[in-house]
Amino acid sequence: MDKAIIRVDGMMCDHCVKAVTGALSPLPGVAGVAVDLAAGTVTVEHDAALTGLAALRAEIEAQGYDVV
Repeated sequence: MDKAIIRVDGMMCDHCVKAVTGALSPLPGVAGVAVDLAAGTVTVEHDAALTGLAALRAEIEAQGYDVV
């Protein structure tokens, strides 16, 4: 299992947490998603062979957030 820590701008509230978590959780190989609003990060435990970092970043951006 791989762990990706992704810096994200624009997350400020529980709605943001739910949007990002809801978008990433169903992706193949994703075992866990943790959003840290204060740090501006999303930590994803995933199987990189099933869902790579580019796909995670694209899904976050599709929710309207900026991946740094």
